[in-house]
Amino acid sequence: MSAVPLLIPDWPLPTGVGAAMATRIGGVSAAPYDSLNLRPPALESPGAPADDPQAVGENIRRYGAALGAQPVFLRQVHGAQVLNLDEYASPVQCPTTADAAVTTRVGLACTVLVADCLPVLLTDVAGRAVAAAHAGWRGLAAGVLENTLQALCERAGCSPAQVQAWLGPCIGPQAFEVGPDVLQAFGHSPSAAHTAVDGNAAAAFRYAPRPDGTPRWRADLAALAGLRLRAAGLHRICSSGLCTVSEPSRFFSFRRDGLTGRMAASIWRHG
Repeated sequence: MSAVPLLIPDWPLPTGVGAAMATRIGGVSAAPYDSLNLRPPALESPGAPADDPQAVGENIRRYGAALGAQPVFLRQVHGAQVLNLDEYASPVQCPTTADAAVTTRVGLACTVLVADCLPVLLTDVAGRAVAAAHAGWRGLAAGVLENTLQALCERAGCSPAQVQAWLGPCIGPQAFEVGPDVLQAFGHSPSAAHTAVDGNAAAAFRYAPRPDGTPRWRADLAALAGLRLRAAGLHRICSSGLCTVSEPSRFFSFRRDGLTGRMAASIWRHG
């Protein structure tokens, strides 16, 4: 049995496709990265504090062994670029900046790192291609999910209606406090009374003013992702419903802890 406990998505995967997400449990990193920090030091911002490279290397080895596939890590920047791993002969440490990846190759795990942002795993129902996307609010507003869905459909030769998606653990709607800038990023202006937003966005934003009356909303990342995916034609959506902030013993959370580790979510074809 692997020393790394994996969170396995509860969705009907097609034959030949695997999907999993790590928690913070099962690694060797010391605090504040304890214990299964999977963010390679090479992907940290210049000058930023970084975990011990040997510890992260061991964590990645354990995670890959638990998957039975080779995770491919990205230099994530909260953007909307999708990397086609099929274009690289050896994409294991791909230097390209991207917030999503797609592949048809067996044994390569499209992987995103998160610590409050939403990991989204996708595959067509025939299992011809797989993709993973890193979706914080900036990436969602920029179109990372729409771009990932398009890239997957091109690789699999299918329509969005033939794709399924899993929304992993992320900061929950009770913990994710945002200002008017986030609403505006999604094309919604707060009402004059600061009490509501228009249309479908009402399912993703709830007005919750601060005690001093300053406008503030609580945002639901998973709901926002669902709205974007459904608008793009994808309706087969499963969600973990788990909040990273509320389970400190299980999940890393940047919003909760600041300096902390990163978890990985991966999807791959195994034949």
